[in-house]
Amino acid sequence: MDEAQPPDRDAPPAGLRDLLVIQALLDAGVPLTPTAINERLNLPKATIHRICQRLLDGEWFARDLDGKRLLPGRNLVAFTGRLAVFSRFTHARVAILRRLSEAIGETCNITIPIREGMVYLDRVETRWPLRIQLPVGGTVPFYCTASGKLYLSSLPRSKQRRIAHSLRLDSLTKNTITDPEVLLDTLKEIAKDRVGVDDEEFVQGMVAVAVPVDDERGRLMATVAVHGPIDRMSFEEVRRHVPALREAAGELRAIFLEDRL
Repeated sequence: MDEAQPPDRDAPPAGLRDLLVIQALLDAGVPLTPTAINERLNLPKATIHRICQRLLDGEWFARDLDGKRLLPGRNLVAFTGRLAVFSRFTHARVAILRRLSEAIGETCNITIPIREGMVYLDRVETRWPLRIQLPVGGTVPFYCTASGKLYLSSLPRSKQRRIAHSLRLDSLTKNTITDPEVLLDTLKEIAKDRVGVDDEEFVQGMVAVAVPVDDERGRLMATVAVHGPIDRMSFEEVRRHVPALREAAGELRAIFLEDRL
């Protein structure tokens, strides 16, 4: 409570305010300024800025590209990810992935976007001995992965442009897109059918395809994807699995939305 403010018996306890600020940001689902967050809470101006700075210092919040708005930071993402482990729906998600993986014969995964890239939430490995190890909790780049490009393509075009020109587009393979304008053209094509593709752009010899899992407002909240080595699955062949991925995405969407109740 600020010293200049009189006691307010209806105000939330000081220890609860940080959680309310976090909840307000997560409920919004988009980056917000401290002022915009406070429109939902009506705390004293000095209090909201002090709380937001404390959450920034602790890496529970992070600054968006414009430096003004806030979004979930590293610790908050890790915290919510650990909570997912306790969800009774985790087994249902993995069961869907396992059925999908067995039908396709390759590794399938669920990813969610964070500030640094796409993080693996769930994953079912192929039974083949030759496979690429990308563990749950690991993060992969936006610009050269099927899930990452799919996520970028779901953003407003102005934000796509800002991100494309701010990312380091390092060349990881001979097919990696390193020109921001080429990346933007690719995102425009992906947005048409909402299918993310990776034609040996992230790992040489690996192809992948991803489809979105949407929230109740039709916004991408996760992706479901399959990837494998070109020795077993060509780029043309991997695209044939899109219908199966979309069916799994519909099942996963029901699980995710039920998990929010």
